[in-house]
Amino acid sequence: MDTCGENLCETDSSNKFDLNPLEEYKMNHKRRGLALIFNQENFFFRLKLSKRTGTNADCNNLENRLQELEFDVKSYDDEGQKEVLNAIHEAAEEDHSDADCFLLVFLSHGENNYVYTHDGMIKIQDIIHAFRGDNCPSLVGKPKIFIFQACRGDKPDTPVVATGAAGHQEGIDKVVIDASALNTLPAAADFIMCYSVAEGFFSLRETINGSWYIQDLCELLKKYGDKLEFTELLTLVNRKVSMRSVRMRKHPNAVKQVPCFASMLTKKLYFRKK
Repeated sequence: MDTCGENLCETDSSNKFDLNPLEEYKMNHKRRGLALIFNQENFFFRLKLSKRTGTNADCNNLENRLQELEFDVKSYDDEGQKEVLNAIHEAAEEDHSDADCFLLVFLSHGENNYVYTHDGMIKIQDIIHAFRGDNCPSLVGKPKIFIFQACRGDKPDTPVVATGAAGHQEGIDKVVIDASALNTLPAAADFIMCYSVAEGFFSLRETINGSWYIQDLCELLKKYGDKLEFTELLTLVNRKVSMRSVRMRKHPNAVKQVPCFASMLTKKLYFRKK
């Protein structure tokens, strides 16, 4: 049964708008915008979480790429729950009127709808909620980008067709797993949620070079960041990461990984040079 009542259908004006499929977000503000990076390598011993060796390579890589894209980058290392929440709320309370967009990266372990700080957990929804329109009006209508490098389950992804792909690194640069699960969350218009792996699977990190996802994201940002539309770039990242594989002791088949993103963007997003 059609749930659209007659009166509602008559007053729906959505078809009156002439949608331009090429319309882009305005990126001609004075600043590109603020980029926050929360980098968690060490954890309070009572959490019983492994050290995330290699995450500093991810953090340094991201800092360089985002600065090249003219973001104002602030990085936080091994901060506690209170300090992370304070930094998030301070950012949300800032005036972003002269900024193009906002970006936040969380490099950590995750579990269900939470990510870990040094000494506790933060609900992902609380992070997102801080930047919704009623809490951060100066970002209304602007892109809000969230990137999460963490596991989203405990299953390995394996190839369905043998392609002869080899492990990306050999020798002392070991591939390890980021612990626990991180679930996809809904977000409002002009948000985009970027995840290192599809829901239900674990995410892989090299102990020297950093995580597969952040390595490939940064490589493609360096090459195409000011040229390619952002969701197209993320699709390319998906393809590049999916081409990697590694053999791990506890898994008889080659282990692979595929990132994903959930876009609530309403226009095309380009980081064009200013």
